[in-house]
This record gives sequence, structure tokens and C-alpha cells, in this order.
Amino acid sequence: MDLLRKKDLSTLINGSYASPLKKDLKTFDLTMLGIGAIIGTGIFVLTGTGALTAGPGLMISFVIAAVACLFASLCYAEFASLVPVAGSAYTYSYTSIGEIVAFIIGWDLMLEYLLSATTVSVGWSGYFQSFLEGFGINIPTVLTAAPGSLAHGVTSYFNLPATVIILLITLLISLGVKETKRVNNIMVIIKVAVVLLFIVVAVRFVKPSNWTPLMPFGTSGVFAAASSVFFAFIGFDAISSSAEETVNPSKSLPRAMFLALGICTILYVIVTAIMTGVVHYSMFASYIDRPVSAVLKLSGQNWMAGIVDLGAILGMTTVMLVMLYGQTRITYSMSRDGLMPKIFSKVNPKTDTPFVATWLFGCIAAVLAGLIPLSELAELVNIGTLSAFVLVAFSVMRLRKTKPDVKRVFRTPWVPFVPIMAMASCLFLIFNLNHLTWLRFVVWLIIGMFVYFGYSRKHSKVGIDEMTKDAYDVKNDINKKL
Repeated sequence: MDLLRKKDLSTLINGSYASPLKKDLKTFDLTMLGIGAIIGTGIFVLTGTGALTAGPGLMISFVIAAVACLFASLCYAEFASLVPVAGSAYTYSYTSIGEIVAFIIGWDLMLEYLLSATTVSVGWSGYFQSFLEGFGINIPTVLTAAPGSLAHGVTSYFNLPATVIILLITLLISLGVKETKRVNNIMVIIKVAVVLLFIVVAVRFVKPSNWTPLMPFGTSGVFAAASSVFFAFIGFDAISSSAEETVNPSKSLPRAMFLALGICTILYVIVTAIMTGVVHYSMFASYIDRPVSAVLKLSGQNWMAGIVDLGAILGMTTVMLVMLYGQTRITYSMSRDGLMPKIFSKVNPKTDTPFVATWLFGCIAAVLAGLIPLSELAELVNIGTLSAFVLVAFSVMRLRKTKPDVKRVFRTPWVPFVPIMAMASCLFLIFNLNHLTWLRFVVWLIIGMFVYFGYSRKHSKVGIDEMTKDAYDVKNDINKKL
């Protein structure tokens, strides 16, 4: 049963732990973090790949993915208001289900955030190259994509722009949360303005005939696309990983989650409707890495295409920023609990950031960005995220039974209906992912089990505390008998 040992919920709720992280985030900052993580690859890249799978029905795919996220966000919000500690779904599972489940979900989240940043950097590289081409600047083809990729008849060996941007973002995150917040807020405001400008400019070129048929590949295409574009929404759970750096987490975290998710869903559906209305969905096959820019160029709005490229660059930069930020906070929390090496929870006293973890995973993401193609990454991220959502929803129901009297600032409505719907919708999307994604996910979990039983179980602080308590109780019993 030591595999299901739990963290003490009352200790976390009362805040009787000492956190070296600096509290500097408010509702607006958290909402900007959420929008910064959500609006990026979803609009600027996945709209193209999604349209090839679902046609104009991609609008419905985004709504399906958003509904799944809504159910999950209602569950996240209860925990975020209850447990103001870094770690997101990992910490929530640790307090309600048990250690091995918490480790598995933490291990999944590490993969999710790391590969999310890597995936987005590949899309970012495509838009950045397009932006430079507008000024007559061309990066050597051999340094523009993953090994084996072809461009203009030349084989590429390394994606240099993707690697460089990851390293620059890692540098920013390592400087401190205040600096990260300021840069993110500015870039989010600019990229939302660019999206709104695209809507205003492109809407007059919409041809309703392009929306027929709405679902050229049937409902199966719509559901498959929903599973794929789900990646576009994962940013809202990164908000909860910033709990220890939030001024009033019990109120600010739930508000920011709902605001970010609502704003982004509306923008996704509108942009998708316009894109598939202006250009026939089949044409996106030739513009897979920068579909929004292509829509404008095909409409003769070349001046706007350059602005969209800039917006995409900023938009995807904020996604990478939030993903890498969330990744380091998850690792920090697991390390503090003894499930990962102590070095990952070492905080730099000058910047108040987990400096070593930030740079280690930033460098890993940078290498992956230079070597792995976009198509190999996105779905692997989705399955890890969906698994986390399922466990958070289950944790809400379990904690309602085991700790019914704990004060909850935000309560998930209609329990158990909402958690069950969250689990059902996420599991449905998981089963629509391809078999190769499942295989890679299982391999990652097997590696995680070796880490847990080889290191984490022995170094777990919860386990050590329990052993210390047991030894103390045995000693008292012996003294009483003597």
C-alpha cells in the first residue's frame, strides 16, 4: 500500500510549507499565461493540418475539443482553489489517489510540456523563415528543418531557428517570473490584436461554397481532427502549475482558466470558419506549416501576410514560454517531494527560479527541436495531456468522498456528472489517436516505472516521513513496555 501513500492535504491547504518561489502573478497575468499558451500553434499551424482531416468541419472539431477541456477545467478549478501548490495534476493526484499515480501523471506532464515547446518551435521556425524571406533574407536550407526534410530540392540536416528560440526562451525563464510575466503579457496582447486584424481583413473574402460539404470525411474525420487539435487547448492546465507564484491562487487560478479557455475557443472557431471559407480545405496541403499566412497571400493580401507572420512568431513564442515554464515547475514540485533528484528543486537565490531544471530541460527541448519533425510530436503530447485530465476528474470525485468537509473556494458543479463527462470525453479523444502514438506513450510509461522503482520510491519524502513516524511509534511502544 505504500504505492498509494498520499501527501497531507491539510498541510498544503494551510500553507504550512515554505516556498522559495516569489509570488508575483495576478488574475490578469494568469489569463495572459493561459492565452499565451493556447493561442499559437492551434491557430497558426494546426488549422491547416486539421482542415485536411476534417474539412470545414474543423470548426466542430474545435468545439468538441473545447467542451472536453471545459469539463476538465471545472475539475482543475476546484483543485486549483483548494491546493495552492505548484505541480498541477501531479499534486492533485498525490493528495487524492496516491504516490504512484501522481508520479505517472507527473512523468506524463514532463513529457507533455517538453514536447509541446518542441512542437511549437518547429512551427515557429516555419513562420520565422517566411518572415525573413519578406526582407530577402534566406537561412541556408540545410539548417531549416529536421534531418531528411526536403525544401527546394535540398535536404536539411538541422532546424537551427527552432533550436535558437528555445534557448532564448530558456534564458528568459531563468531570469525570473516577473521578467517572464512582463514579456509574455506584451506578446499576448500583440498576437491577439493580429488575430483580430486577420478576422477583419479576411472575412470579406469568404466564399460560403467552400464550406460545402461541411464534413467531407464524415464524423470520423471531425472526431480525428478533434483529437489532433486538442493540442491547441492544453495551455490552460499550465496556469495551475504557477500556484505558488500567484498572489491569491484560490480565486485567481479558476478565474484565469475560464477566461483563457472561453476567449481562445471563440477565436479558434471564428478563424477556422474564415480560413476554410476563403480557401478550399484541400489547398492547405501545400501550406501545411503556415496556413494563415497562405490564406492571405492567396487572397492577394500580401501586406497582411507579413503582419500575420509576425503575430504567429510572437504567438508561438508565448506558447513555448509557458510550456517550458510549466515543465520546470512540475519537475521542481516532483523534486521537492523526492520523486526526482534534488538538484531540480534547487532555487537560485538571485532569480528565485529552479535554475538547473530550467536549463537542463531547455537544452533537451532545443536539441529535440532541431532534430524531430512536427508530425511526430503533436499527438504524443495529446495523449499525455488527456491522461492527466482523466486523473484530475477522477481525483475530484474521490476527494469529495474522502474529504467532504474540506472548504472549497470553488466547487465543481454537478458532481459526479461533470467529472464523468470530463473522463468520458477525454477517453473518447484518446481512443481516436493512432496506434503508433499509443505505442510511444506506453514506452514512455515503462521508462517512468524504471525511474520510480529505481529511484523515486526510495527517496520519496512522504515515504521517509512515514518511516520516521513508524520508527518513532515503535520506540514509544518499547519505552511504555519497559
